[in-house]
Amino acid sequence: MKSQNAKPSADGLASAVRRAAPKGLPPVETWNPPFCGDLDMRIARDGTWFYQGSPIGRKPLVKLFSSILKKEGDKFFLVTPVEKVGIVVDDAPFVATDFTVEGEGAAAKITFTTHVGDSVVAGQAHQIRVTRDAKTGEPSPYIHIRRGLDALIDRKSFYRLVDIGEAHGVEGEDWFGVWSDGVFFPFIPVRELVGVS
Repeated sequence: MKSQNAKPSADGLASAVRRAAPKGLPPVETWNPPFCGDLDMRIARDGTWFYQGSPIGRKPLVKLFSSILKKEGDKFFLVTPVEKVGIVVDDAPFVATDFTVEGEGAAAKITFTTHVGDSVVAGQAHQIRVTRDAKTGEPSPYIHIRRGLDALIDRKSFYRLVDIGEAHGVEGEDWFGVWSDGVFFPFIPVRELVGVS
């Protein structure tokens, strides 16, 4: 039996989630348990999960933990019906590792897949955004997955997106970007592409 003062553990969280939501995504948005402290868990920028400094090699366990992620403000937590623990996320909690495209131009639908098995169609509910490093100009592209949680679009996928991109006017300026599900997602102003090979 777990004492009330016991520190949260990865195994304890996994067991609680399996009991509370044996199938599908757990309804973490309805759970509001007390904060139980921070867990020594980190999600690296490449999507690797670490527990106590070591990578978690079991994909089903990573997928389970990813299903109970919750973001509040700028902080990330793993939640069960009875406890909430803080974790560290270096960038985005997910990585979009591939996508498929159906159709062309404004009629296109781009479906992204993450490293933990999520699948979403970019559109109004799943926006693509691109931020750029203030010093280097290096782009970091993201897609919204669920409940305020984004996936970093990996480099090879972003290059593929650029290959299918096109120019489109947005608020009086031409932007280069992609269409999906009737929404245009701007990446960079066309004027900044002049001279870029």
